[in-house]
Amino acid sequence: MPDAVSPARRGARRPGTPPAAALAAAIVVAAAALAGCGKSLPTETVSRGAGVATVASSGAVGPSGLVMENTTRIGGAEPVADAAASALAAYPGLTPATRPEAVVLVDEHDWAAALAACALASAPLGAPLLYAEGDSLPATSAQALATMKPRGSRTLGGAQVIELGTTAAPAGYRTLRVSAAAGAGPATLAAAVVRLLASARGSAPRRVIVAGVDGPPALAMPAAALAAETGAPILPVGARGLPPATRQALRGLRRPTIYAVGPPAAVGHTVLAELARLGPVRRIYDPAPVSGATPAGNAVAVARYRDGPFGWGVEEPGHGFLFANATRPLDAPATAALAAGGAPLLLLEGPDGVPAVLRKFLSDVQPGYPEYQPTRGFYNRGWVVGDERAITATAQAKLDAMLASVPQSQSQSPPTQESEAP
Repeated sequence: MPDAVSPARRGARRPGTPPAAALAAAIVVAAAALAGCGKSLPTETVSRGAGVATVASSGAVGPSGLVMENTTRIGGAEPVADAAASALAAYPGLTPATRPEAVVLVDEHDWAAALAACALASAPLGAPLLYAEGDSLPATSAQALATMKPRGSRTLGGAQVIELGTTAAPAGYRTLRVSAAAGAGPATLAAAVVRLLASARGSAPRRVIVAGVDGPPALAMPAAALAAETGAPILPVGARGLPPATRQALRGLRRPTIYAVGPPAAVGHTVLAELARLGPVRRIYDPAPVSGATPAGNAVAVARYRDGPFGWGVEEPGHGFLFANATRPLDAPATAALAAGGAPLLLLEGPDGVPAVLRKFLSDVQPGYPEYQPTRGFYNRGWVVGDERAITATAQAKLDAMLASVPQSQSQSPPTQESEAP
C-alpha cells in the first residue's frame, strides 16, 4: 500500500513554510487540542521507570540524580526513565523558551527507529525523544510529555508529537505519524525520517550517517549523539550490503557525504565500497588494534572526529559529555536532546570502572587554570545516564575527578597572608 500524507488539520501557511504536499511519504497527520500539562516528573512511581530524578533537589542524593561537583546523574533503571529525564533536562517546560516545538515518540523495542529519531533532536525541530512501549505510553513518558508542553512545529503543520513507528500519543496532542508498510523493514522508516527532515528544513540533507544494525549495537551508539548534534540523519546498513530503502534514499540525496560510524565489525569493507558508489565516504573510527574496535574506543573516536563543520572535534577542555553503559544501547537515543546541545556520548563497558581509552581521552582534555586563579580556567561537565546498575556511584566519582579543573602548576604552595603583606 503506498504511503500517504493525510492531514486531519492543517495550520495556516506562513512565509517560508514548506507546503503540506512536501511532507514525505509514510507520514500521516492527525490533530487534536492541546492536552493538560503536568508539573514535574515524580521521583517514584508505580509505573516503569520508577526512580527517575532529572536533577536531585538541593544537591541531595535521590533514587537517581546523584550530583557531584562536575557530574550529574539523570534517569533511572530503564531507558524509558533515562529518555524522560534527558528530555526534561533539556526542556523543563517552565517557560516558553524551555518548551520544545515537538516531541518524538519511539517504540523502545525498535532499535533502528530509535537511532533514526535522533536527527529530529537537531535544529530546526529540536524534538527530544520519549519511549513508548509498543503502541502504549508508559506513565513516566506521559508525565514528561505533559510537563514539557510542546508548542507545535510550524513547519510540520503545528504537530506537537511525532510518532515514529508507534501510535502511542495520548489524546489531546496534534500528532504527526511517520510509519512504513508492515514488513517494510527499518530502512524504510529511516528513509521516511530523511524526507521529514528535508520538509522541516526546506532542503535535503547533504550529510548522512550510516550505522550497522546487524553488528554490535554498542558500536552504533555514538551515531545517535552525532546525528542529534549535526542533524545528519542515520540510515541503517546490513552486514553484507545496503537495504533497498537505504540505497534509494542515498540516490535521492544526489551524492551526499556519507559518514560510516564504527570499525569494520560495525560497517564492513564491502558495505563501504557499495556506499562509495553513492557518495564520498568517511569512516569514523580509531584504527588502534587494542582499543579501536571496543565500544569505549569507538565512542572516543567519534567525539574526537571533525570534518570541517561536521562533528565535535573534541581535543581541548571546556565541553559537556554524556556517559552511558555500552550494554544499554537504548540509552544512546534516550539522550539525544542533550547531545543536540553539544555533548558527545562516551561509553563505559560495565557499571564500574573507566576503560583505559576513556581515561586517556579525559586526561587529554582535562581542564586546567592558572595557578591560584580558578575563575580563569575552562570547565568540563558530565551527565551520567541511568541508575547505579548502569553506572555505579564509584564510577561516577572517578569520572567526576577526571573532569575536574586542576591548577596548571603544582610546583608552588598558595601564597600566605604573610608573604602577601608589604
